[in-house]
Amino acid sequence: MPQQTATGMERPVELAEYNWQAHSVLVVDDEEGMRNFLERTLARRCGMVQAAADAEHAAELMARLHFDLLILDIALPGKSGIEWLHELREHGYTGDVILVTAFADMETAIDALRGGASDFILKPFRVDQILNSIKRCFERARLARENFVLRRELAGLAADPIGLVGHSPAIEQLRGLVRRVGQMPSTVLLLGESGTGKEVVARALHQTSPRAQRPFVPLNCAAISSELIESELFGHVKGAFTGATETRNGLFYYAHGGTLFLDEISELPLAMQTRLLRVLEERKLRPVGSEREVPVDVRIIAASNRDLAAEVRAGRFRQDLYYRLAVVDIRMPPLRERREDIPDLMRHFMQQLSVQLGVAPLPLSHEVVSRLAAYPWPGNVRELRNYVERSMILGSFPSEPVPGADVAPPPPAGELELSLAEVERRHIERVTEACGGNKTEAARRLGVSRKTLERKFAEWSEAALADTLERRA
Repeated sequence: MPQQTATGMERPVELAEYNWQAHSVLVVDDEEGMRNFLERTLARRCGMVQAAADAEHAAELMARLHFDLLILDIALPGKSGIEWLHELREHGYTGDVILVTAFADMETAIDALRGGASDFILKPFRVDQILNSIKRCFERARLARENFVLRRELAGLAADPIGLVGHSPAIEQLRGLVRRVGQMPSTVLLLGESGTGKEVVARALHQTSPRAQRPFVPLNCAAISSELIESELFGHVKGAFTGATETRNGLFYYAHGGTLFLDEISELPLAMQTRLLRVLEERKLRPVGSEREVPVDVRIIAASNRDLAAEVRAGRFRQDLYYRLAVVDIRMPPLRERREDIPDLMRHFMQQLSVQLGVAPLPLSHEVVSRLAAYPWPGNVRELRNYVERSMILGSFPSEPVPGADVAPPPPAGELELSLAEVERRHIERVTEACGGNKTEAARRLGVSRKTLERKFAEWSEAALADTLERRA
């Protein structure tokens, strides 16, 4: 294929090197010949190419369509390219912009860079010049996404439990579901108690999907305040709210083409549930403070340790969002239902922690395994990992998985008739009492979040009050 300029022919250029079918470009130039030249050059390389003769018509196109890159002439009729660039950045456009001009001086170049231009090219230019400039812009955007995702994964790596370990019927069934569901594009809802490894399964679903080479971005909805969750997910433009000193992309942007994992989705405020439902249905989002809609290509995997159907009945979760998320729902088995996996999990944890702590794994005897199998593990796999880490630090396995909770003797005869929920409640109350009422420390020992502990105590208080009122009536 010949390499050409707007006025002549040059050396060949390889088409395969400049294949950007997933990207869209807007050309803004008042010279019809230059617009036609760039449109022809980019049409067979990019997924979409549009052109406009001035900033006004370009703004109309941007109001309807999303563009990853602008090729913008400085000398435009009416509003100059640099003036419009400043406005675009003020209103939240985060894509790359290549400025082109036939007349330039140092002051113009500095103003272009201050306005947020990604590159600055003088006319006339060769095709390889503009293509290489576009290539650098798309590479920077790709690397920015990958770096964000890698930093996020590294930050949470130490807290992640090690996943899909064991040979119990429950875990084998779960493996089969992951292999089957992972290949599908459908939204998945993971349900189960805290600490059962929902994020591990979400990552496994991502790794077995066609999106495996794209980003996996997790978010704990309970860890973000209700005031910031919208900006965290969708991004915001400069000045959208107090403290928004610069434009910022949201997690949907960084998860583009991949998977967004929304843990503890039951903690989303109702207003945010409405916005999320709209994004899932329309596959478009609008950053906070922006008037532009941006298309999104993201698979959603959600998780909750609450019964979402009960939350819907109580009016705390939108019914339409629940049905939109629960296209496929997977129940995570608690550790007490897969006790035979405890030895495998402990060996995995010791192998991982021995590198982090710099100590050798501990010998795992039948007596220790039997004793731990008798324990109910209310904190599930997360609690087991904490116990293994504490044991490796101390140099031996304590006789009690949780300080203050003796699991060796059999339970009193009266407790044999208790429900599992009542056993859990009594155990949590004993641990909290052993911590002197310090719920933060009790949550740490139990391997759950402080918020989960507070919720359980609140539920028990409400149940006790309702029971008292019923007896009085």
